[in-house]
Amino acid sequence: MVPLKLDIKTAQPYSVTIENGLIDRVGETVLETRGPGAKVMVVSDSNVFPLYGERVTASLEKAGFRMSAFVFPAGETSKQIATVCDIYRALAENDFTRTDFILTLGGGVAGDMGGFAAATYLRGIGFFQVPTTLLSQVDASVGGKTGVDLPFGKNLVGAFHQPLGVLTDPETLGSLPERFFRDGMGEVIKYGCIADRPLFEALEAGTALQDLEGVLAQCVRCKKELVEQDTRDTGRRMILNFGHTFGHALEKLHNFQELTHGEAVGIGMVMACHVGESLKITPSGTGQRVTRVLEQYGLPTQDRFTWEQVVDATALDKKSDGDTLRVILLSDVGESVIHPITRDMLKTLL
Repeated sequence: MVPLKLDIKTAQPYSVTIENGLIDRVGETVLETRGPGAKVMVVSDSNVFPLYGERVTASLEKAGFRMSAFVFPAGETSKQIATVCDIYRALAENDFTRTDFILTLGGGVAGDMGGFAAATYLRGIGFFQVPTTLLSQVDASVGGKTGVDLPFGKNLVGAFHQPLGVLTDPETLGSLPERFFRDGMGEVIKYGCIADRPLFEALEAGTALQDLEGVLAQCVRCKKELVEQDTRDTGRRMILNFGHTFGHALEKLHNFQELTHGEAVGIGMVMACHVGESLKITPSGTGQRVTRVLEQYGLPTQDRFTWEQVVDATALDKKSDGDTLRVILLSDVGESVIHPITRDMLKTLL
């Protein structure tokens, strides 16, 4: 494939580079924005680092960077303050200064948590993202949201901290277990639902993944536009949370186990469609279309918890204003709106 570079024009501008084989050229790509001699800590998990850590480390060392690594146990349960404190300790023991940086290697957990450590250590050091999962390549690595979970809610502690660059190698998706590729498809389907009707229709037709790199680029372009308009997620960027209000509640109810993020978001999208149809905002039958596409890509569309339990579990949702939630609904496939609604009203709808 021809290398693709998308420039994200935030206060700290950066590029998302999508290129096959980029995992072996991380060092020379980082050199475009950081001079040699700086220290870099690779933050990765116990599944990804054995696959790609040696190659990334070799590339960075060849480019003249001084290397260290922090590898945490894979899984959402590691995404907590205690792990970030361990990263701080590793940074301090390696004498990191503000001219040094972190490089996250892996999925959304590595990116969110490593990015949060970068945002807060010494009041902020630089970081690069090297996403290796479909979910992180199409969504989590772009936009500067970093953070960790608390026992009573997902991503409740965090900071906006844009990366210095995002280096995406589609070939890394070949090592993903099938379930985690499906997990990322939840976010791909989300983009089709909220802003890209042709993408949704290609997913329906089963043709979208014939050009996987094109799908990655379509999703990143959509997120780029929203992030540039609304860097701090107070306006239109909120539509990226379609399915997430209920999805995050489900993740919490499952104690951040059993359901993956994409699986939970998929179920949340179906719930949001039912809410929209009940309110006459979403055209009748849209929920059935979304359900069929999710099932087509192997994602669940319902869960054992009751509607009332899910609504109650949204109590600490970041898009709340008191008892009012700002729920993302579809006004049509490919079009979305932000709709304020109270939890009590939600409970009466379904």
